[in-house]
Amino acid sequence: METYNIHETKTQLSAILAKVNQGESFIIAKAGKPIARLVPYEQALPKKRPVGFLKGKIKLPENFDSFHQDEIIGMFEGKL
Repeated sequence: METYNIHETKTQLSAILAKVNQGESFIIAKAGKPIARLVPYEQALPKKRPVGFLKGKIKLPENFDSFHQDEIIGMFEGKL
């Protein structure tokens, strides 16, 4: 793993980030002492939830589509 001091990092940031984007990792040092590691970002994939995993655990009221309809419309129209 290659090491760059802070000054080199600041002057060559674009080139270093291009290498990181290709999968390389680097150490950033101050006066020769490592202070940070620059590694490629790995985006975590969201867990997939199985369809119907809450079936039978949630009950919606029969009037769900019109529940508090007048109040909600009033809020949108600025009446409440």
